[in-house]
Amino acid sequence: MMSIHTLPPVSSHARDLAGIDQVRVSLNGVLRGKPAVIENVLVCLLAQGHLLIEDRPGLGKTTLAKALADAVGGHFARVQCTPDLLPSDITGFSIFNQKAHEFEFRPGPVFSEVLLADEINRSTPRTQSALLEAMAERQVTVDGLRHPLSPQFFVIATQNPHEQHGTYPLPEAQLDRFAMKLSVGYPEPDDEIEMLAAAVASNSDNQPRLAILAPGQLLRLQESVRQLNVDRTVQDYLVRLAQATRGHPHISLGISPRGLLTWQRAAQAQAFLRSREFVTPDDIQDVALPVLSVRLGIEREHPASIIQELLQSISVP
Repeated sequence: MMSIHTLPPVSSHARDLAGIDQVRVSLNGVLRGKPAVIENVLVCLLAQGHLLIEDRPGLGKTTLAKALADAVGGHFARVQCTPDLLPSDITGFSIFNQKAHEFEFRPGPVFSEVLLADEINRSTPRTQSALLEAMAERQVTVDGLRHPLSPQFFVIATQNPHEQHGTYPLPEAQLDRFAMKLSVGYPEPDDEIEMLAAAVASNSDNQPRLAILAPGQLLRLQESVRQLNVDRTVQDYLVRLAQATRGHPHISLGISPRGLLTWQRAAQAQAFLRSREFVTPDDIQDVALPVLSVRLGIEREHPASIIQELLQSISVP
C-alpha cells in the first residue's frame, strides 16, 4: 500500500517572508529598474519609519505610493501641499450636526495606511507641524480630543530639490521624524522602453491591485524586525559613528538619540530582508546614506562623500 507523505505546515514566519518578497516583486514592477530604491522603501516600511523623497516631478513617486498601499492592504490618501493648505485639511476637523445637536469629527487624509504628502515644502510651517504628532505618535489631537491613526500609518513625502520660489524648508524637528531620504532618479533607457511598451493599449494604472499582505501581516513583520538581535559590539559601533557626526567639521548638526534609534531599526530591517537573525556592521553601513542624509546638517551640496568619509573614519568591530 502506498504511503501518503504530507508536507510540513508552513510557519507564519515563512509566510511573512514570502509575503514581503511578493511586495518587492510588485513594487519593482511599477517602478522599473530601481531595485535599490525599492529595497530602501521596504527597509523604511519594516522599520516603521516615514520616507522623504527629494527628486524631480514625474519619476513615479505617486505610482509607487499607491502600489505600496495596495500591497499592504491599506487605504491610500494624497495631499497636494500648497501655501494655502490648512492643518485641518490634513488632520480633519469638527463640524456641528444640527440634527444631533453635537459636534462630529470629520477625519482628514492622515486617517489612512499610506499618506503621500506631495511637495511638502510648499506648505507653511504651521501646516507642516500638523504632521509632527501624526508621524511621531500615530495620533492627532483636534479640539482637545486624541484620535488614533492606523498602527501601520506610513508617510511618503516629496519635495523638489530645485524649486525655491514659494517653498518653506522643513525644520530639523520635522526632518528628524523621517527615517530615510531617497532619490529615485531617471530610469535607464531600456527600462523606459519597457515602460512605454507596457503603456500601449493598457489601462492597468487605473485598475485596483489586490492586497498582497493579509490583515495584521505587516504588523507581524515589523514586530519581527523590532526583535532582531543587535549585538553589543554593533551597538558600540553605532554610538561611535554617532559621536563622529557630532564632531565632524563639515556637519553642523549631528545625529540625535532618536535618529540613532532609527538607524538601528533600519539596520534591523535590512538584516531581516537579507534573511538574517542578527545585525552586522554591513547593515549599519548600507542604510547610513538614506538615514543620515535626512537629519545631518551637512555643509556641502553632496552629502554622500561626507557620510562615506565618516564611515571610513571609524574602525569596524
